[in-house]
Amino acid sequence: MKRPLRYGVLFGLLAGAVGWWATAPERVPEAQFAALRGDVARGEIVFWAGGCAACHSPPQAEGTDRIVLSGGRSFVSDFGTFYAPNISPDPEHGLGTWKTGDLANAMLHGTSPAGQHYYPAFPYTSYARASPQDVADLWTFLQTLPASDIPSKAHEVGFPFSIRRALGGWKILFGGPPRILTGNLSPEAARGRDLVEGLGHCGECHSPRNALGGIDYDRWLGGAPNPSGKGKIPNITPAKLDWSETDLVEYFTSGFTPEYDSAGGEMAEVVQNLAHLPLADRQAIAAYLKAVPAVE
Repeated sequence: MKRPLRYGVLFGLLAGAVGWWATAPERVPEAQFAALRGDVARGEIVFWAGGCAACHSPPQAEGTDRIVLSGGRSFVSDFGTFYAPNISPDPEHGLGTWKTGDLANAMLHGTSPAGQHYYPAFPYTSYARASPQDVADLWTFLQTLPASDIPSKAHEVGFPFSIRRALGGWKILFGGPPRILTGNLSPEAARGRDLVEGLGHCGECHSPRNALGGIDYDRWLGGAPNPSGKGKIPNITPAKLDWSETDLVEYFTSGFTPEYDSAGGEMAEVVQNLAHLPLADRQAIAAYLKAVPAVE
């Protein structure tokens, strides 16, 4: 083998090894989460703030069926169709064999117990802002919910998006979400930031994305095309949303706008979640939305 060709092969092998190492799924410190003890009451708040039922309950579920997290809802995107999995406590088809650290790996790093990357249809880029205690509390609450033996549906994703290892590169580019609202915040606004930027993952729908599906943080909450192709998800920054904090809290509670219209579509699901939160949390979300940078 000629020397230039040999060097090229060696360089290619080295670059491939570095790329394989760099795209490896990240994990949490196992001992840290094994020592955490969750609280059921706080976990229920995390559950509703995180919108778990809106994605993982059966399609068109109402009432108590919304806490049977058997999955099955479809989410259409430019990269394929994703199906929410069964995350009930069922040991075969749900999370019955998981531990706190498994949920932490999923939420904070988008990593499965088997060491694979999850697709960001699961909003771990937002959940990554959750605290370890939030995860422990949520895990404790999830174990109190009904089990379902309905198998999860496989995602419908074609090549090259079906190569899960490539998601490690995507995470390098877009997996380190910045804090949007910074500075000396009031306790109320700080709590609102934790809810909107983190558990509530509002920016996952209300912010535009680039061609690779990464959130455009320069236009945070500035509105985006609806993935279904019908209409647009609105701009909810102060540039377009002129409701008062009182109006916002009422909307998060009842779904009624100041014009006596009502929330529809997926936002109706969001309101059902927010209505379960303490009033102080709904007020905190409203305070955040009034303070977030305006996007014209």
